[in-house]
Amino acid sequence: MRIPAIIALALTPLAAASDVALTVYTYDSFTSDWGPGPKVEQAFEAKCGCDIELVGLADGVTLLNRLKIEGSASKADVVLGLDTNLTAEARSTGLFAPHAVDVGGLTLPVEWSDDTFVPYDYGYFAFVYNRENLENPPASLRALVDAADGPDILIQDPRTSTPGLGLLLWMKKVYGDDAADAWRRLAPRIVTVTQGWSEAYGMFLKNEAPMVLSYTTSPAYHAIAEEDDRFAAADFEEGHYLQIEVAGALASSDDPALAREFLSFMLTDDFQSVIPTTNWMYPAALPRDALPDAFDGLVDPAPDLLFDDATVADSRRDWIDEWLDALSR
Repeated sequence: MRIPAIIALALTPLAAASDVALTVYTYDSFTSDWGPGPKVEQAFEAKCGCDIELVGLADGVTLLNRLKIEGSASKADVVLGLDTNLTAEARSTGLFAPHAVDVGGLTLPVEWSDDTFVPYDYGYFAFVYNRENLENPPASLRALVDAADGPDILIQDPRTSTPGLGLLLWMKKVYGDDAADAWRRLAPRIVTVTQGWSEAYGMFLKNEAPMVLSYTTSPAYHAIAEEDDRFAAADFEEGHYLQIEVAGALASSDDPALAREFLSFMLTDDFQSVIPTTNWMYPAALPRDALPDAFDGLVDPAPDLLFDDATVADSRRDWIDEWLDALSR
């Protein structure tokens, strides 16, 4: 059907606006129906009059590997889902532009001074279990590692997964130069090493192992979304390794202003308010008293364990090689 000329002219600005697009690389759980992606997409498109394409990949490490392959030819305008264990390496690629975003309202447990990456949430790694299947979980990382008859576990690969890398660094924080020996002691009880978090957690829910590497906040999902209080995170006396998730704008973006607008949007209530009950993490710019009640009973992760990003960038390859050698014996 033909549209009368006067109507067609009136619609032209709207059509042009809808042609504006932003491509965001992220991880697959972010883009899932139950993840924050659909709500974030709807809220930002309402503000920008643009279209967002969310491209889901396995995990944060996979995001960085993909960018290294694509380089400045990448179709991404924004990458969302790296963390502070990867920021120094990501920055060194020269692919990211300064963000120029006001981060004065952050509620992170540490100070933030990065001018390239903007944090949007944070969490703490933990081993999650079902209380009905495991009555006496280990009370420390050392207890988990050193008990030959301890529970079997599911973990993720540090070469492709940010939780997997987080565990690698957690082990280094606790064991230092003895980490390789610790991995060898733990290896017989590692059921499998998955590429990303979603696969490992799915296996855990199918009772393929009594414990899975996840987050202290994972039980909140079961309590809120499923009204199921069987799940808990083991509280480790050494503390829990901190993960701060970030996003950055590509210097090669076709629309750098729109990319920066999205980074600023991440710190608004429209974005931050969906994080606790979709990404099941702590939002980076909301106070704790704004969180659902189910977050009140979670493990206190103190002390925060964290390497600076430069140390991780300098040592990651060596520590992964050490991990591979330990698990292959």
